Amino acid sequence: MVRKKIKTKKKRKKRAVRTKKKTETTYRAKDIYVLKGLEPIRKRPAMYIGTTGVEGLHHLICEAVGNSIDEALMGHCSEIGVSLVSGNRVKVTDNGRGIPVEKHPQTKKSALETVMTTLHAGAKFGGKVYASTGGLHGVGISAVCALSHFLRAEVSRSGFKYYQEYSRGKAKTKVKKIGKSKKTGTTVIFEPDPEIFREIKFDYKKIFNYLRQQAYLTKGVKITFSDLRTEDKKSFTFYFEGGLVSYIKHLTRGITPRHQNIFYGLGERNGIITEAAFRYTTEYESLEESFANNIFTSEGGSHLTGFRTALTRTLNDYARKNNLLRKDDGNLTGEDIREGLTGVISIKIREPQFEGQTKKKLGNTEAKAAVEAVVSETLSDFLERNPRDAKVIIENCILAQKARKAARAAKETVLRKGILEGLALPGKLADCISRKPEESELYIVEGKSAGGSSCQARDRHFQAILPLRGKILNVERVRLDKILSSKEIKSLIIALGTAIAEDFNLEKIRYHRVIITCDADTDGNHIKTLLLTLFYRYFKPIIEAGFLYIAQPPLYRIQAGKRVEYAYTEADKVEILDSMKKEKISGISIQRYKGLGEMNPDQLWETTMSPENRVLLKVEIEDAKGADRIFDTLMGEEVLPRKRFIQTHAKKVKNLDI
Repeated sequence: MVRKKIKTKKKRKKRAVRTKKKTETTYRAKDIYVLKGLEPIRKRPAMYIGTTGVEGLHHLICEAVGNSIDEALMGHCSEIGVSLVSGNRVKVTDNGRGIPVEKHPQTKKSALETVMTTLHAGAKFGGKVYASTGGLHGVGISAVCALSHFLRAEVSRSGFKYYQEYSRGKAKTKVKKIGKSKKTGTTVIFEPDPEIFREIKFDYKKIFNYLRQQAYLTKGVKITFSDLRTEDKKSFTFYFEGGLVSYIKHLTRGITPRHQNIFYGLGERNGIITEAAFRYTTEYESLEESFANNIFTSEGGSHLTGFRTALTRTLNDYARKNNLLRKDDGNLTGEDIREGLTGVISIKIREPQFEGQTKKKLGNTEAKAAVEAVVSETLSDFLERNPRDAKVIIENCILAQKARKAARAAKETVLRKGILEGLALPGKLADCISRKPEESELYIVEGKSAGGSSCQARDRHFQAILPLRGKILNVERVRLDKILSSKEIKSLIIALGTAIAEDFNLEKIRYHRVIITCDADTDGNHIKTLLLTLFYRYFKPIIEAGFLYIAQPPLYRIQAGKRVEYAYTEADKVEILDSMKKEKISGISIQRYKGLGEMNPDQLWETTMSPENRVLLKVEIEDAKGADRIFDTLMGEEVLPRKRFIQTHAKKVKNLDI
């Protein structure tokens, strides 16, 4: 989660299970199938890589690495290397078979040039060379070529080494033989085109996480990542024999597991190979990741649906069969089953049908039945072989069921209260006159004193004030039924008008700016963190819509005679004082604000509430998985991960109130 500074008018400076056995197929020029013509990619790059921003830039690396992963999935590649080099260039190399270089029968060009410069060209369309691949549309490496100012392909095969260079989708040289080679493989070096990408800046962490994920999904393959752009060179090697089991351990590190053994299932139905793994932890949130031919499908699809269906049905069947679920309890729902679940589903399918070139969702209907059959069979076997783990899992789901029923009753109470009281909360919500959400804003303030000052300072036409008493409940440690017993949180739910959990409706929100306003001290920062946790876990669409902000009240009021300046940061303070010293101003007084209640209403309006002067930080989710991990670490029940985090980052802390 990141905070984006929003300044108003008065500006301040301020992503076939790989086997060792190789598939016996030929791989020659005749195996390259051409569908048709590359200029469309340059004209509409977003159609092929999603965006020309940061995500699209990094998608080029995914497409280049994807070709090497495809070779690995077929058993022809055991090592992949990715390097960031100077000049905004990326080098991707593998020890696969190498792209064919002989003349292609259709294009009359070399097969290498055909693959690199022709839209919808590749061995993946023939159905013989690649049994499973992530490159459905055959535009992967050609998209990289089209959107690169410079690209050099080096191929080692048949005892020789060849190369060819390209620029913006066109060959600049012929395929040239540059010597003998005992190795096989392909190396692609490319430099993204500045005409397409306004900012070319590769994120080391983003690439690191992607390659580590690919190593988990392609067990037994070594992936090396190096950053050679500076003198301080960094290099990491990923190699996991455990595959998805190792990945589950990674995803649940620092979190207490509820059962000892991690479920792992592997099987094939109708030519679709399915791998699945999961573990339950003491967390209340679930984390499910789905992949098709190693492509991360962030929006799920038919394979994830099959996984969920199999999980729900199999656990219900086991619970009934072993008398762990009473007849009057009703079946466990998908919501009950997924509480505390960390699961990964990965399939290998011959002809994946993704929704869009960026492949966020799998559409193959046959995948659902295949996954469902494999997971049901392997999970039933797991439960029978591990009765202790099975009992713990079922008990966890039953507890979640009871909490869900209690939460539903509590939600109905909250919603009924909101309807009956017409959202009027005497002594709490000081609503605004406007009923237009797009022009209304809600200030969530800390305590009675700040609430009083804010009510006097506000513009009542469009600004509403909701004072909260003390610190709200830490929602990371409790279930929804407990959360809904909190008076402060109930007041906030009613004030927002959106309801909560599965009843949440963003269209009913009453304010398009929800502004967290806390004191600039340790307690204020804690309250701010508790509120951010609440919004991230239960009101995430508000953040995604760009409606959540954090107010930045000034830290200091600096006065010299009639001149008054407000410092919002320590740097502001130094700058103001230096300015006054240069002007030889004497009699300087500095007031440190620790609470909003210390400000007069006119000062609070001028510095924190006036659209003309205030500084707001927009809360944005840049890395959902990273944000989830941070909230688990800092706000969860486990002490050791929090202690490690503090020890690691203690030296980076600034402006800590003692």
